[in-house]
Amino acid sequence: MWRVTGGRCNPGPSRRDIAAEHLRDRIRTPLLGCSRVAVISLKGGVGKTTTVAGLGATLASIRGDRVVAVDANPDAGTLGARLRRESARTVRDLVDDLAEMRTYSDVRRYTSQAPSRLEVIASDPDPAVSQAFGEEDYRKVADLLSRYYSLILTDSGTGLLHSAMRGVLGLADSLIVVSSASVDGAGSASATLDWLVAHGYGALVERSVTVISFVHPGADVVDLAQLEKHFAARSRAVVRIPFDPHLEAGAELDLEHLRPATRQAWLTLAASVAEDLSRQPDDQPAINPMISATGSAP
Repeated sequence: MWRVTGGRCNPGPSRRDIAAEHLRDRIRTPLLGCSRVAVISLKGGVGKTTTVAGLGATLASIRGDRVVAVDANPDAGTLGARLRRESARTVRDLVDDLAEMRTYSDVRRYTSQAPSRLEVIASDPDPAVSQAFGEEDYRKVADLLSRYYSLILTDSGTGLLHSAMRGVLGLADSLIVVSSASVDGAGSASATLDWLVAHGYGALVERSVTVISFVHPGADVVDLAQLEKHFAARSRAVVRIPFDPHLEAGAELDLEHLRPATRQAWLTLAASVAEDLSRQPDDQPAINPMISATGSAP
């Protein structure tokens, strides 16, 4: 209508625009202290790291506080490849230098920041080195980051029994389980939920979100309605992330290059996560009130 009338008639925002703005309002839900979100999957190649990057970028681009993603994969994780690296330092380096961390500026030297404002702490590319990153290390890093960031997203490895995973799950306020839209991917995600319930994480599973990630183009190989029904009965919400050529390559993620449907899906996931975290009781130390969203501590 705007183009047809030469700009004389403005019909206002579309239903899609209104829905997207409503999701953004939910994403901006205030949080007290620091919240930690664990993203896990037993199976590799299902879009777990992409989920961390996309969710983190969406949250960071809309919220006014700081969001950081940590690669806690002991097998040479690839989260650091999803943005242009500003720092060659890794999470292992941060652990080794914890005693020197006094301000946000100190921590910032170990992170790389995307245009979305999402900060990432990469893992070491050498599996032999990153294997040394265990539960105690993760807890120390999480404690440090909780002083300066409102949200910590953790990209965990595929093994539920490695040491760091105990710290990731033990500190998590929210959980995202990632499945591909395939029989084996769904089976692995369901087995992950079974294991978590059997090992005392039932309450975390009840608050979890299952992400069904379409990592490859082509016809669906499962009954998606049945798959969603299955996971809806086991988790708090189910969100589909559609196939997107920009995500397929596994390179740097830029929200501006995503298809509208993909951006809408990330908004939906981010809104669900933010709202759930806002309802949980806060027992975390307060973030330094003298630190702005982009500044440093005095």
